Amino acid sequence: MLQTRPSAIATLIVISTGILWGFYWLPVRSLQTAGLTGAWGTLAITGAAAIMLAPFVAMRRRRVDRSDLVAIVGIALGGAAFALYSIGFVYGRVAIIILLFFLTPVWSTLIGRYIMGWQTPALRLVAIAIGLLGLGVMLSANGQVPIPRNIGEWMALASGLLWSASTTCIRSKSRLAPPEAAFTFAGGATLVSLILAPLLAPWPDATEAPVALIFVTGGLWWALSMLGLMWATLRLDPARVGILLMSEVLIGIASAAWLAGETLTPVEMLGGALVLGAGVLEIWPQRAKSV
Repeated sequence: MLQTRPSAIATLIVISTGILWGFYWLPVRSLQTAGLTGAWGTLAITGAAAIMLAPFVAMRRRRVDRSDLVAIVGIALGGAAFALYSIGFVYGRVAIIILLFFLTPVWSTLIGRYIMGWQTPALRLVAIAIGLLGLGVMLSANGQVPIPRNIGEWMALASGLLWSASTTCIRSKSRLAPPEAAFTFAGGATLVSLILAPLLAPWPDATEAPVALIFVTGGLWWALSMLGLMWATLRLDPARVGILLMSEVLIGIASAAWLAGETLTPVEMLGGALVLGAGVLEIWPQRAKSV
């Protein structure tokens, strides 16, 4: 019982993080409306998070200096993934961006099998096929070639792949405590946003930036929730992390339909259902084995 408690707490944290991130598109779109277009809003949010986390890291710098470089790069890569995901909301529909990101179980399983050499249950191979089928159906909903249609969708697809690589690296290499990991995560996101911001949109009028919203968003989503997620990711299988974060899918799709009037076509809903079904199949062998 004592051995399963950390896993149960980690599971609850990841689910709660998913629910919170289901509403993340709201502040991103609000900053876009306020003039922080393109990647500038994400840069402001992640930069604020890094600033808030920096004092905790400064007090524990020796731990960072002794950390595995591969682990640090892996965590920063996760921040880069979430930065792409964040920017994607500016250019694409919320539901599609979320569903493209949540192909992570497919990528995680492929990375685990062919790069890490981990054993892969047969049902997970079926999950990969269903997930990729769902991707094709969803992206071909309007009779188009099944590839992402805009820069936001490409970013969402790339973010899911990068996040899968990151969680695998974190699981196998990271020994960083949550504060240092969250700071590294925010730092990676800030760096990627800084690179992309001037390429995607002109310099914004910073005098009108909603500073309070920036720091609330950075503090709640990128600092506090990432502290919990970094702790939980160390204790859960990478594919399981991707599955549990799927609470974000339901909240994100529902909130976008309710507040922004963004709905999916029947074909897109079918594709999305296949993606979610792949997630269920992904975790099923683990549950069955643990019973």
